[in-house]
Amino acid sequence: MAWFALARVLFVAAVAYAAALLQPLPIGLPANVVFALVLAALVVFFESRLRETSVTRILGALIGGAIGLALARAIGTGLFWADSGDRRVEFLHSFVLIVLPYLGLVLGAKHGEYLEPSRLIGLFRTAGPARRYKILDTSVIIDGRVADICETGFIDGTLVIPQFVLRELQLVADSSDSMKRNRGRRGLDILQKIQKTAGLDVVVSDIDFPEVREVDLKLIELARTLPGKIVTNDFNLNKVAQLRGVDVLNVNELANSLKPVVLPGEIMKVFILKEGKEYNQGVAYLDDGTMVVVDNARKMISKTIDVVVTSVLQTTAGKMIFGRYIEMAPVQTAAATQAAAPQPVRVPTQPAAATQTT
Repeated sequence: MAWFALARVLFVAAVAYAAALLQPLPIGLPANVVFALVLAALVVFFESRLRETSVTRILGALIGGAIGLALARAIGTGLFWADSGDRRVEFLHSFVLIVLPYLGLVLGAKHGEYLEPSRLIGLFRTAGPARRYKILDTSVIIDGRVADICETGFIDGTLVIPQFVLRELQLVADSSDSMKRNRGRRGLDILQKIQKTAGLDVVVSDIDFPEVREVDLKLIELARTLPGKIVTNDFNLNKVAQLRGVDVLNVNELANSLKPVVLPGEIMKVFILKEGKEYNQGVAYLDDGTMVVVDNARKMISKTIDVVVTSVLQTTAGKMIFGRYIEMAPVQTAAATQAAAPQPVRVPTQPAAATQTT
């Protein structure tokens, strides 16, 4: 950074010295120096913006500008028959000479990513099936479940890890907060696990968008450029990407779709773990983490009981099951006990002698 600062100071001083020595404007020495300082400041500002631009975009702008200038000169030569003394013809020449290089610069800079070596090599390869890109965001990497999904083989194609996502993970891993630091280190470990997965193509992309500040918006622009799908568990990123026409693979939606389906009226066996918020409620959890709220189960805490499902609530955050524990009535319990008890056996008595011999 010190070298860049020294180079800028020397550049500004050189421009100011040249203006003071040559005095291009007939308005005195101080005004020429101020004019030179303003020009040098504009050049430094332009240079600072160019430093944030990728080399392929700069190269594309230069090629596009050169093509536009060549076309403008060709059009100007083709109008040799026009009256060069006419002001309208002179304006047309000037307009074409300005517009075509400008369009070449803008379009060349916008599509400069096509000059990347991988894109150029792809032009000479035989046509084959299009590569399916899956772009990972920071939240799904830290979550870790995507590594298990990759091991099962449910994600195919090429996994793309953007360089700006790696930078964000590095910042989280270097945080002074111990919780954030552990999350960042876990994300880096998950990336190593994904890279070691057999049969999985993992690519670290250097494509960046300096004019875009937020990482989520950079992911959307990258998905448009490749094109590809974003793998995330961020609810807000999911909605914004869908509004902008980008496909999203949400890990939370995948987990919810894999949970067992229960219907009202079914009987399920659950372990009542704690008391619910409402009166006489108990709360249980299934093996996949689904919460089950059971009415009439407050006194059955720490017991495994059978409940009848009354309703199922599906939300974006997950699924909740509501059920009811049906107690047996005392009369029914007594009747069941009496029915189960052995009944006494009655022995019929022999009738006494009805007559006595007389």
